[in-house]
Amino acid sequence: MRFTEEEKNSIAKTVKLHQQQSLLTKSNIHRFLHNTIRENAYLKVSGMQRHRLEVQSSNSTSPNTDNFHLIVADSACERVFTVNDVSHGGCKYGIMNFHGCRKGSLSVEMCDNLYFTNRKVNSVCWASVTHTDSHVLLCLVGISQTPGCVSLLPASLFSNFNPDQPGMLCSFKISTAWSCAWCLNPQADKTFSTGLSRQVIVTDAVTGRRATYLAGSDVLAQQFALRAPVLFNGCRSGEIFSIDLRQRDTGRSHGWKTSRFFQESAITSVQLLQDENYLLAADMLGKIKLWDICVKRSVKQYEGHHNEYAYLPIHVNEPEGLLLAVGQDCYTRLWSLHDRHLLRTIPSPHPAGKDSIPNVVFSSQLGGSRGLPGLLMAVHHDLYYYSYNKDYREGLTLEGQC
Repeated sequence: MRFTEEEKNSIAKTVKLHQQQSLLTKSNIHRFLHNTIRENAYLKVSGMQRHRLEVQSSNSTSPNTDNFHLIVADSACERVFTVNDVSHGGCKYGIMNFHGCRKGSLSVEMCDNLYFTNRKVNSVCWASVTHTDSHVLLCLVGISQTPGCVSLLPASLFSNFNPDQPGMLCSFKISTAWSCAWCLNPQADKTFSTGLSRQVIVTDAVTGRRATYLAGSDVLAQQFALRAPVLFNGCRSGEIFSIDLRQRDTGRSHGWKTSRFFQESAITSVQLLQDENYLLAADMLGKIKLWDICVKRSVKQYEGHHNEYAYLPIHVNEPEGLLLAVGQDCYTRLWSLHDRHLLRTIPSPHPAGKDSIPNVVFSSQLGGSRGLPGLLMAVHHDLYYYSYNKDYREGLTLEGQC
């Protein structure tokens, strides 16, 4: 069949129109889905209500009066490791066990260990030595004639948590470290990193063998990828770079830096997204940016975070599509991870101050697989829970509820 030139032009216009309509329809569907997700997140976040949690102590009947300095949840959000400042200037460590069920409430038990140190704790992360989250890695600052070190504490040191199970307690002679991270990739099994002044040290926790990588600035934030033994680092200079542990240090040429990009100020936190193609980074100008690692380009920026000099982390919950950060102004902000909208700003339950910036944990299952979704906030010596569903019932015991 032959067509005239006029018919050919008419057919071409019709095809082009259908293509444009199809693209428009797909675009509308995509926009509708994003709007629906954001509206759903906004409704949940705006409905979050504050509940004060009573922390039961396994070793004491007296309430906790020591201010929280750091809280870090394990991978299942069943336990939270705590560092508390004590009155004589030292620190106290503990593990809070959370028990929750979707038909009831949330209970907290603090498992204390009278393990004190006069040294400031710079960084903490969970470590999987004998099994998942079996240990806690701490970076301790040196004082006077005592140099800084990195300690690997077994969780079994803490009462009511496998008290009869022996654990490996180690201390590594590593000078003052700003940051630390534990590798879960099997190609670098039982390996951890520490970020120091102008260098990164990667250590085998079993053999003690080390590899040193020179950096141009203090390394303040670190995170390992899961799919490959690659370490991402954030520096005081604003540089963000990655190290592939399968490559050897080439000295000052920095040839081992597999990715490298920059922000305008000191990096305080880095967080990889689950697909490991994107990385979130926060800095001391209050900027939070999402980076496309492949093209080394910032693709999104989240407005409203407040920071000028503090080492403040950011938190990501991809199942709920949320990004969270506590600012130097003591406000906790929640953004839509996908479209950058600021969903809610939560003031601190206590008056704002330099020494009263809240520590937070957000989880879809706080307390484990049968746990509750929501935000955990530690400020001064108090602990609060912001419920992420409407079924939370305050003050109930768990007996008969689950």
